[in-house]
Amino acid sequence: MLLQIAWRNIWRSRTRSLVVIGAVLIGVWSILFIVAFSGAIVGGYVKNAIQNETSHLQLHHPDFVEDKEIKYLLENPNATLEKVEATPMVQTATLRTVVNGMLRSSRGARGVTIKGVDPVKEATVTAFDTKIVDGKYFTDGKKNEIIISQELAEKLKLKIRKKVVVQFQDVNNDIIAGAFRIVGIYKTGNTMFDQSNIMVKRTDLNRLIGQEGVAHQVAVVLSNKEELIPIGEQFKSTFPNLLVQNYREISPEVQLYESQIDISATIFTTIFMLALIFGIINTMLMAVLERNRELGMLMAVGMNKGKVFRMIVIETLLLGLVAAPIGLFLGWLTINYFGNVGIDLGAFSDSMEQFGLETQVYTELPSKYYVSLALSVLFTALLASLYPAWKAIKLRPVEAIRKI
Repeated sequence: MLLQIAWRNIWRSRTRSLVVIGAVLIGVWSILFIVAFSGAIVGGYVKNAIQNETSHLQLHHPDFVEDKEIKYLLENPNATLEKVEATPMVQTATLRTVVNGMLRSSRGARGVTIKGVDPVKEATVTAFDTKIVDGKYFTDGKKNEIIISQELAEKLKLKIRKKVVVQFQDVNNDIIAGAFRIVGIYKTGNTMFDQSNIMVKRTDLNRLIGQEGVAHQVAVVLSNKEELIPIGEQFKSTFPNLLVQNYREISPEVQLYESQIDISATIFTTIFMLALIFGIINTMLMAVLERNRELGMLMAVGMNKGKVFRMIVIETLLLGLVAAPIGLFLGWLTINYFGNVGIDLGAFSDSMEQFGLETQVYTELPSKYYVSLALSVLFTALLASLYPAWKAIKLRPVEAIRKI
């Protein structure tokens, strides 16, 4: 009975009810899209950081991370790699020799991180072979090949087939230099990374160091990121003499970015709910004041205050129940559309690449955000209904009936 009366009441002032429903609908849609859009940007940054820089997990000598000195080598790197690859949930892994040094050409020099990689394994971990924009990836059987970034190539005026010199200090602090020929130029979309990283074959770098088969790092990619913590703990037990770090520990800013998704969703939802609660209170309060005589008459003929209170609350909840599902559906359609088509942010590519952000964004949003937003709308509607309902039950039937 009350439900039927409440439903008819909200359509007595059709325009006012439609305005409230439209405001809720647009608000729900916009929050979903904004959260999905910001989450897609953050997700792209995290994905690029994992793929290009950190992998899911890394294993090092305990002192290597702080000093990054060439002497902090892994013990039995090949045996370590075999154990890592044999671990369930490990998709792929690779060894790297990593030293800090200089890249020199006739046009200048730059401080860089020199990564000695196993070409085939590295391609499965970073997909670096797909990031070559000029030239080619490493060639089997050829020595002293180097791949540099487009950023470095432009700054040092370098091209494919040009020779450069790689220079660094060995374990005895003696300067070691080797000549390499550029075979490929890459671009990851992260300017900061590109400006400071070059790649050579691990065999070539180890030969310069004077120690065959050595490595500083095992980079690990998991088949399921949700297993990051359990696998990390398992590695710590398996390799007690090594430092095992996940990408959040290696790069704290990545973890900060990840946490921003939930924080942004909470902030946007809170702002919207604050605006919504005042809009609903204003609408329902006007409805109550306009119906003074009606409400007074209902109470005079026997409707108790509890039923009047519930009727006003139900009217308010119905406004949310009509608007929220439509807003959620439109948000879902929009997010799925741009999740397939993508949003081109190429116009901002220069500034976005400075921070490693993707210029093509594909939106997606976990179902938990839809559920939490729907519950938030209903809770806000319920909260907003309390004051108008309280105002209604404070009416005195005799005085309300006499009002014109």
